[in-house]
Amino acid sequence: MGMNQTPAAQRVHIGFFGKRNAGKSSLINAVTGQDLSVVSEQKGTTTDPVYKSMELLPLGPVVMIDTPGIDDAGELGELRVKKSRQVLNKTDAAVLVIDGTEGISCEEQELIRQLEKKNIPFLAVCNKEDQTRAREREALRSGLLSAGVEEGHILWASAREGTGIYQLKEALARLAAQEENGRRLVGDLISPKDLVVLVVPIDKAAPKGRLILPQQQTIRDILDTGAAAVVVKDTELEEILGSLRRPPRMVITDSQVFRQVAEAVPGEIPLTSFSILFARYKGNLSSVVQGVTALEQLKDGDRILVSEGCTHHRQCGDIGSEKLPRWIREYTGKELDFHFTSGTEFPEELKHYRLIVHCGGCMLNEREMKYRLGLAWDQQVPMTNYGILIAYIRGILKRSVEMFPDIAQML
Repeated sequence: MGMNQTPAAQRVHIGFFGKRNAGKSSLINAVTGQDLSVVSEQKGTTTDPVYKSMELLPLGPVVMIDTPGIDDAGELGELRVKKSRQVLNKTDAAVLVIDGTEGISCEEQELIRQLEKKNIPFLAVCNKEDQTRAREREALRSGLLSAGVEEGHILWASAREGTGIYQLKEALARLAAQEENGRRLVGDLISPKDLVVLVVPIDKAAPKGRLILPQQQTIRDILDTGAAAVVVKDTELEEILGSLRRPPRMVITDSQVFRQVAEAVPGEIPLTSFSILFARYKGNLSSVVQGVTALEQLKDGDRILVSEGCTHHRQCGDIGSEKLPRWIREYTGKELDFHFTSGTEFPEELKHYRLIVHCGGCMLNEREMKYRLGLAWDQQVPMTNYGILIAYIRGILKRSVEMFPDIAQML
């Protein structure tokens, strides 16, 4: 990702859903003005979700998602339908594409129910307007209204003729526009001219020649506040702290070196981690703090799910697959059964796990992260994240959340 690009997790995710040959791919190509998806008269051309980060005016940075048909058949078809439904979990705004010549089907009615259940704002776009008659259009409109679609969210278009596309883009901008909610990673905790020290270990798992996304975003938020960021490796932290003419407003560390950093940073200086800040930013800090206490109830043979939101090549010493399992075993003294997932892979059935340990979720948007937490909550499975768990095991979690009094009082 270029440094001047908006991270995918912070872009509005717009998913296009519908039956095979409703014209999803043609419509998404017309909206984006490029051949994002393959178009064919043959049903089921789109076999996997297709993602494209782009600028969609007048909305701004978005991720457009083309999905397989919700009426796909056969064993492979069922898997494709499942993939389409999984896309709903990360969709901020949806476009239900309906073949205007066929009317509304039971699959489309079920999708409308799912969109409403998940509180996903959506438009119903009746494609192939150029091939329909007024009587067919009125019948489809009545069917959509009966299914619960708002009058103002029913649009007509023709991907082939290019009609209705401008209106669709304008409606999408209105639908997906989010009010500025003032959420900040760290900017609301500091003031202009403050000094913030960021501790970034550089080991063999660190990406060559660059910082990882949470570190980049935290630095940017500090600069946007008018404060200064001092980035230092854990091995030089103590010396750098001693050389500063004034103490930093706070220290933010990578979770892997929490213990060393806590020992080097005086108690009067606030200390937290990138993981804790991201959990707060995505609105799930209280949930993951509650979840970490499940460590105390683990028994031999319990299953633990360790899940990462991104996909990367796991190396020797990888935090998710090696360090965390070792630290948990050492802390609990139990023989535990660890399972691992990454990227978009996240099981819907969680009841056989006693604890879920998730990464900070910097590559997942807020809706996807809340979906995963919601799944765990519904099935009564405690869920925490890497940073919270490491701070808890090291005995410094309370100090790490002291700047958030409502969270600190939970410990």
